[in-house]
Amino acid sequence: MATVRLTYFDGRGLGEGVRFMLAACGIEFTDIMLQERQDYEKLLEDGKLLFKQVPLLEIDGLELVQTSAIVRHIARKGGLYGHSNEESAKIDMFYEGTRDFFSYFLYIGFQDPTEVLERAKSKGLSRYLPIFDQALKKNGTGFLVGSAMSLADVGLIEALLSVTEYFGEDTLSDYPSLKAFNAMMVSQERIAAFLKSPQKKGGNTDAYVATCKKVLELDI
Repeated sequence: MATVRLTYFDGRGLGEGVRFMLAACGIEFTDIMLQERQDYEKLLEDGKLLFKQVPLLEIDGLELVQTSAIVRHIARKGGLYGHSNEESAKIDMFYEGTRDFFSYFLYIGFQDPTEVLERAKSKGLSRYLPIFDQALKKNGTGFLVGSAMSLADVGLIEALLSVTEYFGEDTLSDYPSLKAFNAMMVSQERIAAFLKSPQKKGGNTDAYVATCKKVLELDI
């Protein structure tokens, strides 16, 4: 079988959700880490970055960019995209909500960490934790949609792990459905293995931020 290759940086960013999905679907992959500007320019010259951005996933003979397209392809391939058009629509809705939630943590290191976390706590947690807690309670299966893990659940656990990492496990104490969901998801065999593996990236380091700025010529 052809090697699945994920090209991104040695950090979380937009690539971490792709890693989570590949792991949840049991798809082995190779991390290709961008280190220098010329690495990125070579991808452009080879026509692999349609929209001139990463992550890039090479899978099934495809060269996929745009993170949402990537994770949906993986979800369909791995059976984590629902059992009907109605379930898929709900999965999309919840997944996009998890991306809005997770976006509060993306800029740690690129902007003042204290300000980023204060904004995440005052605006992100207060808005999204009640929504997802109620959604889980209403569905009643332990998952956001249907009775099995989906793309939406993988997106949510990625966001929740940032919440508990930066604000502590007690942050979920007032949200029993989310607390149970968090415990259940991290104990899923494939997710648990991924969390212990070197492919699970740590928080944004100075080196990661510097590499992103250098390679992409970011002025932020």
